[in-house]
Amino acid sequence: MPVTETLHRSIFKQILEHEVFPAMGCTEPISCAFAAAAAAEQLGMPVETIRLTVDPGTFKNGAAVTIPNSKGRKGNLIAAAMGALIARPAFKLEILKEVTPQVLEQALGMLDRGAVAYDCCENERGFYIEVLVEGGGSCARCVVIGGHTSIALLEKDGLAVSDDSALGAVNDDHGYRETMRLMKLADLLHGVVCLDDEDRAYIQRGIDMNLAVAEKGVDLKRNSFQLQQMMKQGLKADDLFYRVKQKVASAVDARMGGLAEPVMTSGGSGNQGALTILVPYLVGRHQGVELSRIQESIAVSHAVNSYIKSYTGELSVICGCAIAASISAAIAIVYQQAGIDEEKISHAIGNVIGDLCGIICDGAKSGCSMKIVTGAEASMRSAFMALAGYGVSNDDGVLGRTAEESIQNLSKISLEGMQLVDATVVHILQDKAPRSGKA
Repeated sequence: MPVTETLHRSIFKQILEHEVFPAMGCTEPISCAFAAAAAAEQLGMPVETIRLTVDPGTFKNGAAVTIPNSKGRKGNLIAAAMGALIARPAFKLEILKEVTPQVLEQALGMLDRGAVAYDCCENERGFYIEVLVEGGGSCARCVVIGGHTSIALLEKDGLAVSDDSALGAVNDDHGYRETMRLMKLADLLHGVVCLDDEDRAYIQRGIDMNLAVAEKGVDLKRNSFQLQQMMKQGLKADDLFYRVKQKVASAVDARMGGLAEPVMTSGGSGNQGALTILVPYLVGRHQGVELSRIQESIAVSHAVNSYIKSYTGELSVICGCAIAASISAAIAIVYQQAGIDEEKISHAIGNVIGDLCGIICDGAKSGCSMKIVTGAEASMRSAFMALAGYGVSNDDGVLGRTAEESIQNLSKISLEGMQLVDATVVHILQDKAPRSGKA
């Protein structure tokens, strides 16, 4: 295998390890639970108080989303409190499957007596969670930076914990993203599609996991249910576009509704995982594409999502589901029919950006399934147009002359042009509701 291909394969392995993993519940609140658990494990005694500090993106994504096994409670506070009481970070982002009625009762008691303090660090541009726990005259602190389980600092009573076993070997090195930024997207994808049996089994696990969740969200009678009713009333055709959108919406309805079931993420996001996995899978099955080719297309989808995040960051001002994941799914569909065709890939990217550029992220919530439907529609339409040789002109708006330039311009819009959006959204959320963790 050529050296460059070996490098690209290595990058893809790291993407799978650090960005594609099972998570139960919205990943930002669950990351708060994970960080609190890591700090509490070091404390080694009952937690009496918790102080949680997060970046604006994490604040947004914890403001209105229902937390699994919380009996309908919402927010980062209840997640952090339950995580601290469980104190088992080895479960990573599936930690809240360990919630018992006693854990929930104790967590709610901590919130009621004001034992959990909460701050948003509005100047923090990257992913940042800090948890300080106190009890028995001691304190412990965990800081997660850059990724949902990426522990940058763990200490007890001011002394850093340096033992790898104590850290749980969860430090996530995202250095591969810097390498990706120097690469052409098509070059990266040539190495990504050379899957081994382990890769294929893991990708299939994600397909099966997300299909299972997509069967359950409709029962909540939210967006996916409404789509289903429209179809039954003759307002929507029972076609490929409807079936894909209804399934993806159901998966997101389930996640945002606090269903205690794992979802395979993409780019560290469960909602993005629903879109990047389910859209190419369902389209491929409908089009009669071989399963092995569909699995490769989903590998492409994960890699493109990671590539975009290497520019836009872990959490973005723009909606990652509606834009980054939609681009990823569109390129996956193109790959199924045309392989790594640079012109068609560039068309697919431009078509999605031309349609959806500017959709902001205003936090994780039940309404995310509305955006996921928009993203699924755009990804399929953009891909089929690209396969037909049609692409929005690169003279249009923020589109660049190449796929890479378009993605870089998207990043500029997010990181430079929309700097005040996150702070504005945070202020709106703070003004709307008390930080009590109650639904």
